Amino acid sequence: MKRTVLTITLTLAAGVLTSGYSADTFKLSDLKNYHKEFVSESIGACSTSSTKTYEDYRAITNTGSKQWQIIHNEMTVDPTTGFLVDEDGFIGVAMGYSFGEIGSRYYVELDTGIIIPVIKVDAKAATDASNGCSANADASVIEFVIDSDIAYAYFGGGNGLANNGNFNNYDALNGSIVDIERVSEERIEDSIVYDEEVSEDILKADEAGDNITLVKDGF
Repeated sequence: MKRTVLTITLTLAAGVLTSGYSADTFKLSDLKNYHKEFVSESIGACSTSSTKTYEDYRAITNTGSKQWQIIHNEMTVDPTTGFLVDEDGFIGVAMGYSFGEIGSRYYVELDTGIIIPVIKVDAKAATDASNGCSANADASVIEFVIDSDIAYAYFGGGNGLANNGNFNNYDALNGSIVDIERVSEERIEDSIVYDEEVSEDILKADEAGDNITLVKDGF
């Protein structure tokens, strides 16, 4: 069988290489299949806690604060779960001072393989998270900022709190933290270009079936 070196250019439809979501397509249950959409850098796990608490966004009432501004101008309340999400599907959370300014975004990776894309929309008080990372009272690193009425109607709870006050109880959020990555504004490319010695006949068959463009000798 004839073999030749070809340059293969794969142009992937949006959502094939990466499977993030937007505020319009947000489904919390999809987190099990979430893949990173943005370039990111590991900053390590300052805590491995599995606890994931919550607060109601309506408790933030200072209209001049960065927290209030980002929540009301950049976040959408998911009508199903009550979670707050930005235009790229990053979930609103409160985090300690070590995680920088309001609006900072992170990937929180769990030992279950789940990746939670989060955006800091509120700051844990230094008196409550004195190490800048986890809460003194319950060791939580991320505290979801939600509409608790919607969340309780969806998740339920036996103690008057949505999901009994800990979203680690929810299957798509379950797991201990193994890494946290700081997210940049640069998107991961939706195309791949590489050289590989393969069968030309096989590639022609793939081109016909999968809409792959073959470019010989790099032209």
